[in-house]
Amino acid sequence: MILAFLCGCALLVWQGATWQWLFALAGIPAQMMNEYGLHRHVFHLSPPRRQWAFDLLYQAHYGHHDFPTKHKLFFAPIWVSLPMLALNFALVWWIAWLVAPAHALTIAAALVLVGGVGTFLGYEWFHMTAHLTVPKTRVERHVTTLHNQHHFRDFSKWFHVSPGGEVIDRVMGTAIPRETLRNQQRIEFIRTLGMQPDDPRLVASRRRFAGKYDLSEAEIDRAARG
Repeated sequence: MILAFLCGCALLVWQGATWQWLFALAGIPAQMMNEYGLHRHVFHLSPPRRQWAFDLLYQAHYGHHDFPTKHKLFFAPIWVSLPMLALNFALVWWIAWLVAPAHALTIAAALVLVGGVGTFLGYEWFHMTAHLTVPKTRVERHVTTLHNQHHFRDFSKWFHVSPGGEVIDRVMGTAIPRETLRNQQRIEFIRTLGMQPDDPRLVASRRRFAGKYDLSEAEIDRAARG
């Protein structure tokens, strides 16, 4: 993803006009909406009945909620991020080609590769620091506070991670006012997104990917007990 970002910057410097850098700025809110939509409507899909489909969702996101401190589950899988990058780039290039075919490639590079991927890399950074016990800036502490509410109080709220993305949650009705949060009990089975911790699908995924995500037998047993 860093390579994609650098390629976008190089293409703009080589072939792009100065005004096309404005599309990089447009890529920031576009990616933040993409981040919110993917997180809310895809990563938090209802648990699939078929194990193979559940395994995919477990690797994409369920496993991260199940074991939120496992470093290998912090980041979006490459088989999710690269197809999304290709799809977004193709869509923006096609729309730009319909309007300004001579600039379609550089517009797509600015909006998707520079603005979008740059924002995605920022998301990955802030998401990583939210789950690590490290010295944090004021912005990182704010992101951590809201993201912890998603993980440990109500997984149906605060889907954003990137700084400023909370505006989207407020508009979409998935924010939690502080007063409401103080009076609300933690959602049951929150680390398993409402599933029984010993659900056979969860147990099967934990054991199948134990080696990949460094899950010990004790951690797997503890997770099944909730």
